[in-house]
Amino acid sequence: MHTPSTFDLAICGAGPVGMALAALLVQRGGRAAGIALLDAKSIEQARRDPRTIALSHGSRQILEEAGAWPVEATQIHQIHVSRRGQFGRSLMDRGEHGVEALGYVARYGAVVSALADVCERLGVASLRPALVTGSAEDADGVSVQIEQAGAASSLRASLLVQAEGGLFGQQPERAVSRDYGQSAIIAHVRTSSPIAHRAYERFTDEGPLALLPQDDGYALVWCVPPTRAEQLLALDDAAFLARLGAAFGSRLGRFTHTTARLAYPLGLNAQGGGTPRTVAIGNAAQSLHPVAGQGLNLGLRDAAVLARVLAQDGSPAGLERYASLRQADRGLTVRVTDTMARIFTGSAPTQGLLGLSLGLLDAFPPARKALAGLMMYGRR
Repeated sequence: MHTPSTFDLAICGAGPVGMALAALLVQRGGRAAGIALLDAKSIEQARRDPRTIALSHGSRQILEEAGAWPVEATQIHQIHVSRRGQFGRSLMDRGEHGVEALGYVARYGAVVSALADVCERLGVASLRPALVTGSAEDADGVSVQIEQAGAASSLRASLLVQAEGGLFGQQPERAVSRDYGQSAIIAHVRTSSPIAHRAYERFTDEGPLALLPQDDGYALVWCVPPTRAEQLLALDDAAFLARLGAAFGSRLGRFTHTTARLAYPLGLNAQGGGTPRTVAIGNAAQSLHPVAGQGLNLGLRDAAVLARVLAQDGSPAGLERYASLRQADRGLTVRVTDTMARIFTGSAPTQGLLGLSLGLLDAFPPARKALAGLMMYGRR
């Protein structure tokens, strides 16, 4: 074993949430040399990650504070919400909120690159690729066991942040857990009549279908039962696009192109609290249904609040205060996304009332603005 290194803070998971925490903490006066970022992927692998992520306006503000904005992204000016086969819809517009955009659609690799550059410039220690194989907490700190290039070593930290969540189904079950019985199909698609900068959230009998404007088309997130997902993945491109058109409708004309499709299981897996010297943030604390695109945005809010708290008090008492500060926003966001994922799915007669509720929401601007505000900033 190598001689352990000692840090104020070890962050397991150097994705956007973990790196945002490191950068924000240093920007607020934290000691860069006292922070260790650990991740199993090399930075080159992370920079090449082509996945699409949705960033709210509030997340842009957090990335700006961290020094990691601008990134290459497509602006969302409007969000169109509707229920397939039912009357009523709601349209949220940036003009109601006095912002440049309600949100942004970016590639994971672009956000990671911007944050990695900031962390490197600030002097944050980055150990990657480094596989965390275990940790042990005692009264004075946390020992973290790691493996690099087949060699085992360890480090000591006063506090440990778990920021590596993984996918639902690969995680241990937490206090609040729900299998939605859905898989999300993701791809990039093009249409014959796109509408620039407008995102769509379309609720169907099988689950939500989201189209996020990106480049010359849309990032697709189509939630369906697992057996249906397998059937759709097995189709050729033309047949898949025809099924997608039948599910979404003709608002954007015909679907004309799709990239290769992937699918992953969906569930809710959340747990508050932690131990005296260990805390979880982002997907490590809560994995959400992708409806309304709140997962990463909630994680970035976790990072922002934790950085603010630790800049003032880097002790177990600070972690207790953090947990208290995050309870309301986390709880409300979990409840809202869980409710939306469940009540708008199915073909019961009550779906007509839910469709009508979208029309009423559109006719009552204060309620529509409140919902959009929650999606952009969380509960403040």
